Amino acid sequence: MIHHFSIAARDPEHVAAVLAELLGGRSSPFWPFSGSHIALAGDVHGTAIEVYPLGTELLPGSRSEPVHAVANAQHANFTATHAAISVNHDETHIKDIAAREGWRALTCDRGEFNVIEFWVENRVMIEFLTPEMAQAYLRAVNPDRWSDLVTQNLA
Repeated sequence: MIHHFSIAARDPEHVAAVLAELLGGRSSPFWPFSGSHIALAGDVHGTAIEVYPLGTELLPGSRSEPVHAVANAQHANFTATHAAISVNHDETHIKDIAAREGWRALTCDRGEFNVIEFWVENRVMIEFLTPEMAQAYLRAVNPDRWSDLVTQNLA
């Protein structure tokens, strides 16, 4: 179970508010790292997305010290990091929110299931799954079926 993950954004407060809307929760300032905000789903799993200012990098502490953040002025605009998240919205609603924000969103076929690629600030991809998409995802992505998927896709 993934309880939270983090992304960086140009406007962390706004991005956290939009993500909270999609998660059906609320957003709030996130005090551990200056300028950060968090989108809280308000579900039984404590699902959250931490949104840090663009350029924030998390570094391990020395010896027994915890993680600390530094700002990197030479940051990349894109990242390989992404997540797939189930939400209780249909495709139209998700795409309407993206359109309102001026962000790219499109439905993509991932073989045995579809996702909506939702490009936060047109930089960071989060794959949103409608309830129907989530059911197909769960049927396809499980340990018992994984070797079949590998065989099909690497053949």
